Amino acid sequence: MKKTYNIEEFDFTNAIKRNVIIIGSGPAGLTAGIYTARAGLKPLLIRGNEPGGQLVTTTDVENYSGWKGTGPELMMKMEEQCEEQGCELIYGTVKAVDFSKRPFKILAYPDKTFIADAVIIATGASARWLGIESEKKLQNRGISGCATCDGPMYRQENVCVIGGGDVALEDAMFLTRFCPKVHLIHRRDKLRASKAMQKKAMQKENIIWEWNSVVEEFVGDEDLEGVKIKDVKTGEFKTLDVKGAFLAIGHSPNTTIFKGQVDLNDHNYIKTKPNCTYTSVEGVFACGDVMDWVYRQAATSVGSGCMAAIDCERWLAEQEN
Repeated sequence: MKKTYNIEEFDFTNAIKRNVIIIGSGPAGLTAGIYTARAGLKPLLIRGNEPGGQLVTTTDVENYSGWKGTGPELMMKMEEQCEEQGCELIYGTVKAVDFSKRPFKILAYPDKTFIADAVIIATGASARWLGIESEKKLQNRGISGCATCDGPMYRQENVCVIGGGDVALEDAMFLTRFCPKVHLIHRRDKLRASKAMQKKAMQKENIIWEWNSVVEEFVGDEDLEGVKIKDVKTGEFKTLDVKGAFLAIGHSPNTTIFKGQVDLNDHNYIKTKPNCTYTSVEGVFACGDVMDWVYRQAATSVGSGCMAAIDCERWLAEQEN
């Protein structure tokens, strides 16, 4: 059971004070750091428990304009640029916040306290995984949580998608553009996806429907070579000859510590006001996957990180007038 932290029990007398504190170090957070630093706001960025975000678990990045290389290399360049512009990056994981009044309070492990005039939340979202041992071994070696990110690397290869909702069907249809066969593995005999989406997917001749099936094992030593599935009704096993496997069973926004502090939507993503990054709390902004459940791309995260920084800069200027 995860430990809960009561922020009121901690002394903020000697807390580290900054104009802007950014929580999260993925593309959105680092971009916000670059922009706020260039604006002379002297921001501090708390890296979190997954420094670099989901891109550090991605091998080749082929869909980020102007970049050719791996995800970890891209994030390293972003970090370097962020620090060069004057943003202070520190290691720490935020455990609790108090946005009830300004200045805002932030508690980070191991028991570091911070005070900020403005906060930018960029904690991202985490892909849901099956949790089996072979999955961990071959993650990012054929197993991915993002078909639009990694799918094009499997041109002319057979692949599979795991899931039964709209995202799974969208991923499968996307992959049919360049993959001969796309196996759709679903544990039931009915889909959760919308009727319109189902109709479109059913028209794709190269989607192979694996009904009533669950993944038992991802097969391969260095890279994925196949997926062993089990029919939950008959108990029979078979192995699919695929080189890529894409999980589409959802993402979980990293918003647990913000519940009760800012408004969340029905899926626990942070709500922002139309056409901006303002949250329900004046002086608190959100960017990247923590507020974007639609696109979830590095490029869109960078864009919203830029927006959050500009919104934050303008808001702070208004407070001085």
